[in-house]
Amino acid sequence: MVSLDRAAEMLDEFTSAMTNLTEALDAGAPSREILDAVCAEAIRAIPGADMASITAISDSHPRTAAYTDPRARQLDQAQYDIGDGPCLRAARTGAIIRLSVGTASEMWPDFVAVAKRLEVGSYLAAPLHVDDNLAGAINLFGFGDHGFAEVDEKLLGLYTTVVTFALRTTRRYHNVRKLAVQFETAMQSRAVIEQAKGILMAIHKVSEAEAIARLIDQSQRTNVKLRIVAADFVHQAIGGTR
Repeated sequence: MVSLDRAAEMLDEFTSAMTNLTEALDAGAPSREILDAVCAEAIRAIPGADMASITAISDSHPRTAAYTDPRARQLDQAQYDIGDGPCLRAARTGAIIRLSVGTASEMWPDFVAVAKRLEVGSYLAAPLHVDDNLAGAINLFGFGDHGFAEVDEKLLGLYTTVVTFALRTTRRYHNVRKLAVQFETAMQSRAVIEQAKGILMAIHKVSEAEAIARLIDQSQRTNVKLRIVAADFVHQAIGGTR
């Protein structure tokens, strides 16, 4: 049973961890830095966690996308090598896996051997599914053999829920922003192509189809994008060199 004072302390740590993570997201840090922050703040948010990592699975191939300690990455790799383990089990089943390493010898002997060599006694993993590009698990490692407590499992579940929502929101924002930039570029390209086409029609007295055909032919012969060919032509025409 967690005392009220301890519960308040844990809540304060959790809140501080989420505040720091939010600041990293608001700062627009690169994806790798954000995932590093997710791992670092998970250690702060969950009592008993000494190391953390994120397993990302793409086309059935797992990899460690971020980690706080090289030993965490080694433990992840031990699971990837045998195709099973608590992090992969969490990712596949959608359930949080909590265990004392010593109790898993029969199920995952190779993983347990590596964990004992690295003096890791406890493990906690929660499934993570942000989108098709980031799905897997958040993994926590403890050097003690406490096996993590039920409250740690609940906290990691809450932490993962908040992280998932935050990452989804951030990725959607960046995707919308990327589409907006692409749309603006497309509109600018269309405008300069239309301008070049109009100048060709006026100078050479050709049809619209013939004008665009000339621009396309120039693009293919020089292996230069159509919008760049059009922009160069407009620049030269306005500059009086054509």
